Amino acid sequence: MDDLIRYGILLLAGLAAGIINTLAGGGSLLTLPVFIFMGLPPHVANGTNRIGIVIQALVGTAGYRSKGVSTYPFNVYLGIAAFFGSLIGAQIAMDIRGDLFNRILAIIMLIVVAIIVLKPKTNDTSLPERLTGKYLVYAIIGFFFIGIYGGFINAGIGFIIMLFLNNVNRLSLIKTNATKVVLVFIYTLGALALFAWNDAVDWGLGLVLAAGSSLGAWWSSRWSVDKGEGVIKIAMIVMVTAMSIKLWFF
Repeated sequence: MDDLIRYGILLLAGLAAGIINTLAGGGSLLTLPVFIFMGLPPHVANGTNRIGIVIQALVGTAGYRSKGVSTYPFNVYLGIAAFFGSLIGAQIAMDIRGDLFNRILAIIMLIVVAIIVLKPKTNDTSLPERLTGKYLVYAIIGFFFIGIYGGFINAGIGFIIMLFLNNVNRLSLIKTNATKVVLVFIYTLGALALFAWNDAVDWGLGLVLAAGSSLGAWWSSRWSVDKGEGVIKIAMIVMVTAMSIKLWFF
């Protein structure tokens, strides 16, 4: 594949992933298979994908803060818990066979499609937030385990994070997304460092992806979280189903 075409595909994939990840989650379901289809070994694709996630999460955080939306220090506590979990998950990802990783990714992609189709509309009410006491403890424990999954593969984790924060801690949809991008930034730093330590990151391709994803994250973090969600859902269902079939059988 010509380098110019490859970079163009990565920029577009990054732009879409930045919007999808910031609005809800699941951008890695697009970008991770793109890296694999470009010929990167699964563990290198997994590590390279983290560059875009780190940068888009940082940009998304800045976008929300520019609008005055933050849950500090609650978001940092969860990010630190997930950080330690992500180191465990990333090490598992490094040790697993490539063909097994591809099949696990295919299964996860189909599960996430089911979640997209079947999950109830996210609650965005004025119920009191639960950010301290036992609910803070629940969240710290929960996000340690969520971090393990995030370090391992990360695909579709945004939906898990949103369901947890909205239902357990009663954050509004906007605050849920603002919290999500902060803790994703923190735990992904740990996973990226471990992949890089094991020479499993293609920095050139990762930075091209990150350029696109940062634009998508900045735009979507400053725009309404509901704009275009229906279109995104339909596009993701089609793309994820096709990619999961290709990962499993080809």
